[in-house]
Amino acid sequence: MPGNPVPPPIKIIILGDSICFGQGVSLHKGWVTRLSAHLERFGQQHQCQILLMNASVNGNTTRLALERMPYEVQSQHPDLLLVQFGMNDCNFWESDGGVPRVSRKAFSANLEEIIARGRCFGAKRIALNTNHPTTRTTLPLGPTSKPYQQWNAAYNQSIRDVASLHEDIVTLNDIESSFEARLADGARLEDYLLPDGLHLSEAGHEVYFQEVCRVIECMLLGL
Repeated sequence: MPGNPVPPPIKIIILGDSICFGQGVSLHKGWVTRLSAHLERFGQQHQCQILLMNASVNGNTTRLALERMPYEVQSQHPDLLLVQFGMNDCNFWESDGGVPRVSRKAFSANLEEIIARGRCFGAKRIALNTNHPTTRTTLPLGPTSKPYQQWNAAYNQSIRDVASLHEDIVTLNDIESSFEARLADGARLEDYLLPDGLHLSEAGHEVYFQEVCRVIECMLLGL
């Protein structure tokens, strides 16, 4: 008699930018790679197979991510989708003539469409990460009077606002608040970042690994 059919794996896709790609650290030390190894053990403990795919690209904005979604996400029909953008969206390029790469209004609309497309193609739960604070707090960004970190914080609030509108499917993973809690306990932000003041050091990847593990495990147990 034929054996019992093997159930398909639970598919998880990480859709993000360099923070998810792991710019500036060795591949095996990035939080997404470590998460993949952790989830394989988690799946074995719960008698299921988990397939983690990283669809993250350095420098991407939500606008660029939407262009990639048909192949990177929609064709894969993920069960869970984790989304993290904003650090490139809020940036200003001189060639853009004084406007951000993606305005806050467009950023929110893009997140809404990412959620809608993820839901349409099978995602049962979607996690939205906010972004960690940076040390870029003094020099004005581009033609604006605000430093980069003020823009980063503002786009984080847009992420929270979008997440609050879709609580039936979206889980907010407030990375910014997690970092701020550690800083309040005496940690130094510089220790979590590379010398550029933006990308994650190994210690920063450790924070992400802990926080995302917690959220993904809860999402998996709720399937």
